[in-house]
Amino acid sequence: MDTRLTAEQDEIRRTLRELLSERCGAGELRAALDTPAGHDPDLWAALAGRLGLPGLALPEAYGGVGCSVTELALACEEVGRALVPSPLFATAVLAAPLILALGTEAQRAGLLPRLAAGTLTAALAVPGPAVTTALALTGGNGGTWAGGGRAGGVQARRGTDGWRLYGQADQVLDGHSAGLLVVAAHTGGFARSRTLLFLVAGDAQGVVRTRQTALDATRPQGRVQLRDAAAELLGETDADADADADADADGDVLRALAAVGDTAAAVLAAEAVGAADRVLERTVEYVGQREQFGRPVGSFQAVKHRLADVYVAVQAARSAACYAAWAVAQGETVGGLALAQALEALRCAAGEAIQLHGGIGFTWEHEAHLYFKRAAGDELLFGPVHRLRDRAAERAGLFTREEVAV
Repeated sequence: MDTRLTAEQDEIRRTLRELLSERCGAGELRAALDTPAGHDPDLWAALAGRLGLPGLALPEAYGGVGCSVTELALACEEVGRALVPSPLFATAVLAAPLILALGTEAQRAGLLPRLAAGTLTAALAVPGPAVTTALALTGGNGGTWAGGGRAGGVQARRGTDGWRLYGQADQVLDGHSAGLLVVAAHTGGFARSRTLLFLVAGDAQGVVRTRQTALDATRPQGRVQLRDAAAELLGETDADADADADADADGDVLRALAAVGDTAAAVLAAEAVGAADRVLERTVEYVGQREQFGRPVGSFQAVKHRLADVYVAVQAARSAACYAAWAVAQGETVGGLALAQALEALRCAAGEAIQLHGGIGFTWEHEAHLYFKRAAGDELLFGPVHRLRDRAAERAGLFTREEVAV
């Protein structure tokens, strides 16, 4: 593994950082959060049209750039530095790879070019607080998390006019504004229970969407209610054909979700590293300017030690995130472990920022709390950290069942 950036990768980082420094300052960020969509449409158009970020990791045959996950993670690191609210993660990291992996040729040709161009945004809708389960980040994704054949979750039924969906999904990233929903739904009842993915237009009849108040306002979330909503099965398997087809479809969906989960964890780790690096920079700058007892606060040895610990944590998280992004192409599943390392580093960096900024660090007007909320919000959605590490240990076979029981 060569950790040096290529010329193309360095250009992605430089161009994106310049654009975001001009278009996503503190004032622009807060203004974007107050919009109905929760992000700046003009900035999204620039990120998609000028830089092609949504299509970075999509094949050129479908309008993408044809890069690897490494380039996408590098771009998301810069996006994380500025805490940019955008549909990038929901569209390019969660939804588009599922369509690429499971969709028919017609579905890919009809949707992926629009997603790559940024003219269509998408969101993955998973019932309840089960996104970590669906993506196999904290455990296996088998079972009945999508609905279980009983009331709750999202149920799919097939009639003479096609598939219809019923139910509700909360905490859907960009679910209130996405033009396309990729919905995980339970079907088959008790005897043939399985989870399948469906495509639902965001403005379809029977779809009711509401933006939710989230801990991390820079990552907007929505509640999606499906009331007899028309849906299209993602993929070409006829799920009602026979039992073998049911099992194959269910297995394909779960494997695709787990693969997307590992990629998402690697990208999220890069995002968290970018945010941690930026908040550390701001803290070092501030303690060099703020004076106490006639000298800069940053000159005190205790402060130096605290910031040195944060620096080591951020650099360790960066190494883990870089390796995780590279490992995706090698078939290794280390994204969850890298994400745990990065979230812990971000939480540490943001906590120290609040403390070392003194009184202003606790104010609503300062940006320190936004970084802390990003760490806490990501851990609530995709963690927690100790369960991410437990899953990594389980996959690596570090403990036997007897040792776990003890």
